[in-house]
Amino acid sequence: MPHRRSLLALGALAPLAGLRRAALAQATAGWQPDRPISMIVAFSAGGGTDIAARLIGRFMERDLGQSIVVLNRPGASGEIGFAELARARPDGYTIGFINTPHITTIPIERRARFALRDFAPIANIVDDPDGLWVLANSPYQTLADLIDDARRRPETIGYGTTGVGSDDHLAMLALERAAGIKMIHIPYAGSAQIKQNLASGTIPVACTNLGDCITDWRQGTMRPLVQMGATRWALAPELPTLRELGYDVVEGSMRGMAAPAGVPTPVLARLALAVQRTVENPEFQAQAVQQNLPLRFLGPDAFADELNALDVRYRELWSRHPWRD
Repeated sequence: MPHRRSLLALGALAPLAGLRRAALAQATAGWQPDRPISMIVAFSAGGGTDIAARLIGRFMERDLGQSIVVLNRPGASGEIGFAELARARPDGYTIGFINTPHITTIPIERRARFALRDFAPIANIVDDPDGLWVLANSPYQTLADLIDDARRRPETIGYGTTGVGSDDHLAMLALERAAGIKMIHIPYAGSAQIKQNLASGTIPVACTNLGDCITDWRQGTMRPLVQMGATRWALAPELPTLRELGYDVVEGSMRGMAAPAGVPTPVLARLALAVQRTVENPEFQAQAVQQNLPLRFLGPDAFADELNALDVRYRELWSRHPWRD
């Protein structure tokens, strides 16, 4: 099974072959870091973003020839860390992880200390779709079972997410609208708390990223009803998407790197090349499979386009359906 999962993960990276690495490498001429680089992670140590950041940082160190020091700056759904990154000197020696939807939705929800324009995207690395989870012995065997029960008993079934305005919360709000149901939102600080409350029976349903719970699924303690990616995840090919079941909902969390806006183009290109080489490294790919990281590399321009498109989408959504509880 691990070998099969590795092959599936490698297959998902096939589009990398079409990237023009030579052109990117040429653009990096003239910059090579000569001192350690700080990497700001806007979430707590030990969480999914932190684990991914430290793994990627170890491989980037080899490519850049300098150490990368992870600085955890948790709080305010990522705003504290994102704001610190936005204010840093744009010289390539301070980079950071940025997560969707928070990097786009926080400035929409409130007066924030950063804006999307304050960042120069380096590369996206992970794209983790949301999933709808129940305990292994749950009476909900399918998504249809849950939706039918929610229609019979509106505003009685609780579901846990990683917070108001998170990708999990936005996914469930979209599903409620599409299916004509109304459930009770119960926000938590992170996926670990969600799983604890699901296991204790405090909540019957959880919505969180596939990468957070796939190990629990393999161990037989939790069971997914659906995944919410645009297509099926290679590590869970038997699990249908919401679109396949008739609900046009796609939601998940992208995790990538950015520098402060204004970083010189050669510096940005050199950092992006280090990320690309990391994602293409078979050793890294094997470890990414072990850590349940759904890889999706996007270079600086493609990542910026994706973030700008999400920003437009969430602003339109906010104008019609503000996601306050």
